[in-house]
Amino acid sequence: MDLEFITTYYQFFLSGTINTVLLAFFSVLGGTMVGVILALMKLSEKKPVKFLASAYIEFVRGTPLLVQLFLIYYGLPHIGIDLPDMVAGIFAVSLNSGAYVAEIIRGGIQSIDKGQMEAGRSLGMSYKMTMKEVIIPQAFKNILPALGNEFIVIIKESAIVSVIGIHELMYKTDVVRGITYKPFTPLIVAAIIYFVLTFSISKFLGIAERSMRASD
Repeated sequence: MDLEFITTYYQFFLSGTINTVLLAFFSVLGGTMVGVILALMKLSEKKPVKFLASAYIEFVRGTPLLVQLFLIYYGLPHIGIDLPDMVAGIFAVSLNSGAYVAEIIRGGIQSIDKGQMEAGRSLGMSYKMTMKEVIIPQAFKNILPALGNEFIVIIKESAIVSVIGIHELMYKTDVVRGITYKPFTPLIVAAIIYFVLTFSISKFLGIAERSMRASD
């Protein structure tokens, strides 16, 4: 297997990796914000609010990410919203991730003892304040491993945004394949990079989880 092309085209892999990490980071950040809102909506006692959150979650989880990406990328310009490719990709992946994160957060919130809410309310805190200051911080501790897994999933699924021209790792890999006429070996390099990214994040999250347990 001839890997000499790496010394010539390593910058392609490097820039692609950086864009992949940026895409995943901002998508998880956006997905977490969307997920918190959806989780609180789904836990609401107001039926219309709960219905809207449930409908959104079921629609997103029931349709392919590729379809959602095309709807955002090609659909928004028709209503006068023209986003840069990278922003459109982050937006689409964030909305997709938000549906999955919402269920993770909802489960985390429901895992907190109901006495915590009652204690907060008895101290004169409002429902919103109790959720913000007491319930949600504890829930995030419980769901950190699941959120970490979502980050890893997004890093792997981010390859799909290459179809709209975002220069992430898979896009750059295809460029190298075209330039070098090597259909196989650049994919091996990309696979190794993806593995290093996901393995490193998994180990980091494990350390963070043990640190939080030790501080309890």
